[in-house]
Amino acid sequence: MTDLAALAGRPVIAGAGLAGLATALLMDRPCVVLSPAPLAADAASTLAQGGIAAAIGPDDTPELHARDTLAAGAGLCDPVAVEAITRAGPDAVAALAGLGVAFDRRPDGRPDLHLEAAHSRPRIAHANGDGTGAEIMRALVARVRATPRIAVLEGAALRRVVVADGRVAGVLATRAGQAVTIPTAACVIATGGVGALFPTTTSPAGGLGSGLACAARAGATLRDMEFVQFHPTALDPSALDSAAPHAGHAPRALVSEAVRGAGALLIDETGARFTDELAPRDVVARAIQAHLAAGHRVLLDARAATHGQFARHFPGIARACLAHGIDPDRDPIPVRPAAHYHMGGIETDLHGRTSVPGLWACGEAASTGLHGANRLASNSLLEAFVCGGFVACDLDGASLPLPGPVSAQDIAPPQAAHLADVRALVGRAAGILRDADGLRRAARALAPHVPHDDHALVGALLCLTALERHESRGGHYRTDYPDTAPVTVTSRITLARAWPTLAALAAPVARLPSGALIS
Repeated sequence: MTDLAALAGRPVIAGAGLAGLATALLMDRPCVVLSPAPLAADAASTLAQGGIAAAIGPDDTPELHARDTLAAGAGLCDPVAVEAITRAGPDAVAALAGLGVAFDRRPDGRPDLHLEAAHSRPRIAHANGDGTGAEIMRALVARVRATPRIAVLEGAALRRVVVADGRVAGVLATRAGQAVTIPTAACVIATGGVGALFPTTTSPAGGLGSGLACAARAGATLRDMEFVQFHPTALDPSALDSAAPHAGHAPRALVSEAVRGAGALLIDETGARFTDELAPRDVVARAIQAHLAAGHRVLLDARAATHGQFARHFPGIARACLAHGIDPDRDPIPVRPAAHYHMGGIETDLHGRTSVPGLWACGEAASTGLHGANRLASNSLLEAFVCGGFVACDLDGASLPLPGPVSAQDIAPPQAAHLADVRALVGRAAGILRDADGLRRAARALAPHVPHDDHALVGALLCLTALERHESRGGHYRTDYPDTAPVTVTSRITLARAWPTLAALAAPVARLPSGALIS
């Protein structure tokens, strides 16, 4: 049994996906990892199929990788972050292999690299075909469990970051229904994204933006919250006449970008192609959404591309398809877009530092500037590992004050009562196609719940920043502002700055402050 008193003063890492575990493993300090579920059980990293992007091919360079990343990011990437993270890619793959990750290799021993959408070179390293995330997490979980200086609290979820005298003083969590307090001067938020706030998603159930809410309530700046990537090709068994309805809010199985990279074609029920399969994800997702809205079915046809060997190349996807009676070697796969990745998040520098002293962030919870308005496929695992390492290095060099006692104040339980309503509101207003009326209605409905409901808080901030961005760019598409503005502007928001707008929305007649959230 873990002695919680003995953990006081250690850095606390909230989240146990790739970013959180990388941070723990790559730092030298003793630390604490809060994992809401058993390690790897509810992590988006485990579900990652496509692989990890790195310029390790003979005709590839980090500069080419950076160029592709900047092009996909539609003008909102931070070039310094892009250069640093893509430059670290080859070493990251080598480090993961050193930690025990068994990457796929060709018969001659070279890495088996794949092409994905918007990449100019085959640079995606896979493990177990489409099981890359699961293999990486297997190796890292084994290392974490074998590392005595890392204390893992499974079943523990971050609820609040305590700030005193302008800096982090501790964390409040819940574990088995009980309040847990850990005094600490350093907290790393690696809790993942917001995909589970949408009705149709590939994200695990825990991807509700809880870390973003904790950071916002602690005073941190959030950046580019409006940019959500919808993966174009999530498995859509409901399109089959014989299919049962999609169960509950379970994540949709992803049909990886790599399937299209291998030559699979997007067709409708007539067999006609209707879009460029390897265009950026936002372009493909909108094309599929429009085709579905016009009454068509959308299918991914891999029959010719994989020559009867689909299960050998994509074993996980094959299992998901076969569970619904779909044989990809004989049948086109029904697909539809689903919320997949959040480009926005807690604003950080390249060390992972946020605007709150003592608070770091990495992985999907962070906004480093790598992805801009649209993430390049397979850059997320790269960012999670590399930036976890950056945070670890920064923490090892940090002089952390001794924390004082943390009050065991009441911690509100997770707000599940309104979650279905939040999902419906966010999904309708902030989906692939957005407009002012829908965003305003959703923000107005969410605003009264923001003080006490973290789900409503994250949904409201997402809708507010989307409402204030009067253009279409990357993953943010406004039907009432379909053009891209000539000037590139980053959105930054804090809870303090959002309160006047939220209060106005909650009032009977709302008149919103204009341009308050975009800087």
